[in-house]
Amino acid sequence: MMSVSCHNLEFGRTRLEFAACGCSSNASPNRLSVRNRAKALLRNVNSGCKARKLLCSRREIGRCRVFSTKTPEAFLSGVAAGPPPVLDLTKEPTGPLSMADMFEVVAEDLLTLNKNLQSIVGSENPVLMSAAEQIFGAGGKRMRPALVFLVSRATAEIAGLKDLTKEHRRLAEIIEMIHTASLIHDDVLDESDMRRGKETVHQLYGTRVAVLAGDFMFAQSSWYLANLENLEVIKLISQVIKDFASGEIKQASSLFDCDVELDEYLIKSYYKTASLIAASTKGAAIFSGVNSEISEQMYQYGKNLGLSFQVVDDILDFTQSAEQLGKPAGSDLAKGNLTAPVIFALEKETKLRDIIESEFCETGSLEEAIDIVKNCGGIERARELAREMADQAIQNLHCLPQSSFRRALEQMVYYNLERIK
Repeated sequence: MMSVSCHNLEFGRTRLEFAACGCSSNASPNRLSVRNRAKALLRNVNSGCKARKLLCSRREIGRCRVFSTKTPEAFLSGVAAGPPPVLDLTKEPTGPLSMADMFEVVAEDLLTLNKNLQSIVGSENPVLMSAAEQIFGAGGKRMRPALVFLVSRATAEIAGLKDLTKEHRRLAEIIEMIHTASLIHDDVLDESDMRRGKETVHQLYGTRVAVLAGDFMFAQSSWYLANLENLEVIKLISQVIKDFASGEIKQASSLFDCDVELDEYLIKSYYKTASLIAASTKGAAIFSGVNSEISEQMYQYGKNLGLSFQVVDDILDFTQSAEQLGKPAGSDLAKGNLTAPVIFALEKETKLRDIIESEFCETGSLEEAIDIVKNCGGIERARELAREMADQAIQNLHCLPQSSFRRALEQMVYYNLERIK
């Protein structure tokens, strides 16, 4: 019988305190499926203590630790107990999906948002305004504000609202501003020259202006957020900005670290990607005035969708060409950022560890590492992980009545998985 060990995780919100529990398993750690691991990471302990969560590590089985969290926004909260959901393949669309099709039901809302985005940034500083116009004008999918509108309209039906409130619309604008500010800073950190087919802000105006432009947009979005005068939403969105920084620090402190665990990867992905999406969907539900159970399910939907998106993006970094990606394939690995496919591959191939820890000092070593990840099952197991997150996201939508808005939210899940078919 092998012992299971779980980690003391900290999410930057509250210190997570442990209580030991005596659980064990006869399973070999090498036979643990991705589905079982993700369940251990993402579901609540089925016990009388609703706020208690169970986290088990990938590598060992036996002694588990249960910790309690103090806030409903904690990363691993809120997934309903019971048997794992199964994605209903009969509901998957038969043809290819596009975001334009999915967002058709909120197309007018998005048009209004696009008109307002540049004006709400302000015009006090022409250079900062020009920088904002550069990235807003580059287009983008507007996925996050679209999710705000879809959840707003889906939950407004429950609350008996006939239309969206001004708070719903302002929330969508704030979310896109925060996302845009994070992209400006990301491009500086990653030294990226192109974004959505256009030169990045720091490439055009220099690093100093880019950093200030991002800071300005964070500050401006915070001002609009405060004017919403809803303390719950203010706390929720403010946490996102903190999460961005936490995610970057976690990533920078674990470069080329072959001992990084799957749960650490998921927490970093939550900070950098899923936190904003989860806050977007929960904030929309709060402004509709639905009960806390529904708003929490919307938070969990956003979290699981965001994590699934990140895993899929990390898979595509290995499976798509440089032309499709708009950057060299395997660029995350080249920088020492170890993602889900690499973490899984490291379990199977010891040579991969040697190559990564050498920081690809030999000619052709990066290409060899990419081939190992592709050929030893890392991609396939990451696909299972993405689908597990998608399963959870679909289940989170069951609290909503059937409507075109709920259907679009479901299609977002399928659209994401379609990218790795």
